[in-house]
Amino acid sequence: MQYRIVPKNGDRLSALGFGAMRLVTKDGRIDEERATRQVRGAIDNGINYIDTAFTYHRGESERFLGRALRDGYREKVKLATKLPCSVETREDMDKILDLQLKKLQTDHIDYYLLHELVASSWKRLYDLGVLEFLDAAKASGKIRNVGFSFHGDRKTFMEIIDAYDWIFCQIQYNFLDNMIQAGAEGLRYAASKNIAVMIMEPLRGGLLTGNLPSEVEEIYRQARPARSAAEWSLRWIWNHPEVTVVLSGMNDEEHIVENLNTCEDALPDSMTSDELALIEAVAKSYRKQKKVDCTGCAYCMPCPHGVDIPHCFSLYNDFHQGGFRNRVIARGKYGFWLVAGRGGTPADASLCHRCGSCEKECPQQIPIIMELNKVHRGLGGLPTRLMIPLIRWMFSSKGKI
Repeated sequence: MQYRIVPKNGDRLSALGFGAMRLVTKDGRIDEERATRQVRGAIDNGINYIDTAFTYHRGESERFLGRALRDGYREKVKLATKLPCSVETREDMDKILDLQLKKLQTDHIDYYLLHELVASSWKRLYDLGVLEFLDAAKASGKIRNVGFSFHGDRKTFMEIIDAYDWIFCQIQYNFLDNMIQAGAEGLRYAASKNIAVMIMEPLRGGLLTGNLPSEVEEIYRQARPARSAAEWSLRWIWNHPEVTVVLSGMNDEEHIVENLNTCEDALPDSMTSDELALIEAVAKSYRKQKKVDCTGCAYCMPCPHGVDIPHCFSLYNDFHQGGFRNRVIARGKYGFWLVAGRGGTPADASLCHRCGSCEKECPQQIPIIMELNKVHRGLGGLPTRLMIPLIRWMFSSKGKI
């Protein structure tokens, strides 16, 4: 197993982390026996970083890990979980952390994150006193290292990085998402501050490995050495020396073995110029299918009417860049945007009032009003709305706990 060092504390973490958001299921619930074998097998093969969250698997991921990490496995790993951004009071933060410790059957969390930060949720948590909560939780020994996961714009990312003595952060990053959200600039900025960077969505929820466009398949088919799409994608991320851990939501034994093998020699700066050119060719092929040429710079934000413009465009592009499974995922995410967005209020394209303030700021000169109309016509229709009752249930208070 390849290990990388957390700059501020010297922890030696496996470059491959086990993400517990997509655990193997059976009859709609976590398949406890098989998932336990997978988690323990991964640890036996050198993985020592496990990532979960309060909301994963409707609150059951943490409980599962509390049981799966018995018999000495808890002591072999650094455990990460997250404070949901939906907390309403400072007291809620303490209650949720205590509940998480109970569910995980541990007296401390090694790596604790503020979950899914964007500009609005960061401001709300900050105003509620979240930094004081983190200081108190560290002082009590309940959490050891503090970080945040991020889904907003680059400007907000920089502001958050500079607002606290973070040990680590978690960003979405892959060869298609190196220009959106925190992006490559954010990755380098965090590293320059000696902040460890954990990578989520390295395969874009499967978009980069399943139902590949024919042109992409042909590029990979001709490549030497022969590698799977997953291996090429992961190698590209591990090639970045700024990356500490790449999280993979592994729930298939063959995928676990493949990722472990890939991680062994996917060292920083190990890819050749020809290999990097191949990845750029694949990325270029995907980008040709983009419907909106948005880079996620967020100069158009904030929208005075609450539309998260870059994220709406990102979901619309995802919908058109993959097969059936990816279209369903994009619809589901847009359905959540219709219900609550990331900060607790809707942020979908239907909120556009055609005021035009965004178009004046867009460096790409995108006709944003027209494109938002296309987004909502494409993703906001009946198929998406039929998913909303399920989405409301999944994110209800009962579902979270």
